[in-house]
Amino acid sequence: MTTATATAAATAADIRRPARLLFAATIVLLCAWVLAPIYLLTVNALSSPDQVNAFPKSFVPGFEMGSITFFLQFGGVLRALFNSILVAGITMVLAIGLGAPAGYALSRFEFRGKGTFRIMVLMTRAFPLPLLALPLAVMFIRTGLDDTAIGLAIVHTTLALPFAVLITFSLFSGIPVELEEAAWTLGCTRLQAFYKVVLPLVLPGIAASAVFAFVISWNEVFAAAVLTIENRTLTAFLLQNLDVSPLHLKFAGGAVLVVPALIFIFAVRKYLFAMWGIANR
Repeated sequence: MTTATATAAATAADIRRPARLLFAATIVLLCAWVLAPIYLLTVNALSSPDQVNAFPKSFVPGFEMGSITFFLQFGGVLRALFNSILVAGITMVLAIGLGAPAGYALSRFEFRGKGTFRIMVLMTRAFPLPLLALPLAVMFIRTGLDDTAIGLAIVHTTLALPFAVLITFSLFSGIPVELEEAAWTLGCTRLQAFYKVVLPLVLPGIAASAVFAFVISWNEVFAAAVLTIENRTLTAFLLQNLDVSPLHLKFAGGAVLVVPALIFIFAVRKYLFAMWGIANR
């Protein structure tokens, strides 16, 4: 019997070994897929124009800030960078301010049309933004929202809101309603129970939703290019001005575009990691 047990254990180990190797290889490929473009962008952004245009290319940056400095001193870049941060910040606040209550209502209340409402939330992403660009532009011109940060943030909020609703819905669903009921029996109102019991538990997930909303707004370029002229975001500014620019300036512009989003994600990384524990409860 001991021999049979040892044989079964060895067989199980032999079966698990290829699965572990496949899992490790998948992780390595995913990391390379994400990190390789960032690494190449960093190398070229921190290299001189001659190094960028040289062949074969060096995989070690020259640590020269000339291209980035020249790009930042280019007229309109800092203003476009501020507009991107402003629009992304407004989008983040609006997406969470509207999406979190909707997610809480979907997880806690039963009402007619609940399933239809969830489908309609997803259907907002079924319409291509270029299809809506012309009517949006006409409506914004008539209402005075064209070429404004709040007008562009409203468009970006419609793009980020489905993610905010669905993420917060899954998070609130992972919190047992018995915790709120226990707070009610101890004298808390529904609002007090939410702020004192539920909100601290789902805060990492809400922070993760905010990150998604911020990144969606930060990277969006079509609406920003169509609906703004003077107050362009950095993505629209790059699309307009770097089309015929030298290669080293394109890499510098890409680095300036990527770094703020990476810093923001790094600042809230602990909430992103904590979200998985909440979502899997």
